[in-house]
Order: sequence, then C-alpha cells, then structure tokens
Amino acid sequence: MNNIRILTLCFATLFFSCQNNPKKNANSTTVETEKVPGEWVDMSPMSSLDGWHIYQNESGQKTGWIVSEGVFTYDSDKAQGDGNKSLISDEKFTNFEIKCYWKLSPNSNSGFMWGVNESKDYDAPYLTGPEIQIIDADIYAGDEKNQIHTTGSLYDMIAPDHVMAKPAGEWNSYHIVINHEENKGTVNHNGMIINRFPLHGTEWDEMIENSKFKDMSGFGKFKEGHLCLQDHPGVISYKNIKIRKL
Repeated sequence: MNNIRILTLCFATLFFSCQNNPKKNANSTTVETEKVPGEWVDMSPMSSLDGWHIYQNESGQKTGWIVSEGVFTYDSDKAQGDGNKSLISDEKFTNFEIKCYWKLSPNSNSGFMWGVNESKDYDAPYLTGPEIQIIDADIYAGDEKNQIHTTGSLYDMIAPDHVMAKPAGEWNSYHIVINHEENKGTVNHNGMIINRFPLHGTEWDEMIENSKFKDMSGFGKFKEGHLCLQDHPGVISYKNIKIRKL
C-alpha cells in the first residue's frame, strides 16, 4: 500500500511540474506566433489582365495594355482615353517580395510602384506610390547628377550602387523586397542587390524632403496599397510576375 501511495505522489508532482513550467509555455507560444512567408503566386495570366486594372478606369475608356502568352505590354502610341493609364493590382499588399522580368524599347520609361492609393484624391499613382525606376539606361549613362533617375534607383531618392541594366530590347530581371516590419527595401537587378533603403523613420523623411515629392501630402504614406506598373511614352513589357506575402 505504501508503494502505491509513493507512486501516486510522484505522478502528481510530475504532472503539476509540467503544467507550471514557464519554459515550455514560452516555447509553445513562440511556435504559434511565428510568421511564415506565403507561397509564391503567379500574377501574370497567359491571356488576360485578371488581377490587374488600369488606374481609375471605372468607365473602361482607358486602353493601352495587351496580354500575349503571359507578357503584359503597354504601347503609348496605341493607348486611348484621358488620364493616367498605369496598370495596378486589384489586391493591396503591405509586406511582400516580388519577382518579374521587363524589357523596353529604346528611350522608353516605366517603373514599379507599391503603396499606391486609388482614391479620387490622387489622379496618378506616383502621388502616393514610391517607384523603382525602369528606363533605357543609356539615357543617363555617365550623367552623375541623374543616377537617382536611372534604372534601379528609388526614383529621385536613392541611386543604385551599380547600373546592371541590359540594352533596350533585352529582358531584365527585378527581385524587390518591401518589408515595413523590418523597415527595409531592397532591389536585386539581374542577379545583384543594387539598392537598399528604409521605408519609414527619420532617414525616409529626409529623403522625401530632398526630393520632388516633398510637397505631395500622400506620398509614401500608405503601407498597404496597390502595386503599379507605370505607363510612360514608349513600349514596355513585363512577364513572369510572381509575388509572395511576408
């Protein structure tokens, strides 16, 4: 009988010890709250613009974008309708990484933006969305003052470390990370990280103050917003657009 009482007491002690072990609870909570990046999602359908629309195009009168075998192409000479014709995502994003390929005709210009707000308070995406520049790099080749406007720049704010652009007419790759929680943005262009920048805070505010955007009250203010492929004179194409949420 005494042996049974001793065994019962041991089991009871072990049970309550496990229940009150703070280390176990802490580890369990860490696993439950850990954030895991989402799956990569294809954003370039083969034959439609599903998932995208032209900025503020409720009337459907704006045109200029076509899709062929998964390639999105904007041709300014064929575009119709008044106002900005940039292509923006239906969905809004906050923290993400995105990959895509792009190419442009000589002397053409475009850009990738995030944090775009489509309200009627703003008649163009650049009034709210920061831009990673896409442009024929020959335009600013050797022009030190305009490296903040060349391919791979955070437009009018930070120049790229290196200019990795291929000639107009050839495909280039971008891998862009926007992470507000880590306050970090990066641009990988053709296999090399060529730009790094904060997304908020004192340094971010100073960059805006020293740029053309300083008097734009909505610029860079929206952590959650649409993605944007910018319209501009010329011909610009995008393909293999893939994104995952962070």
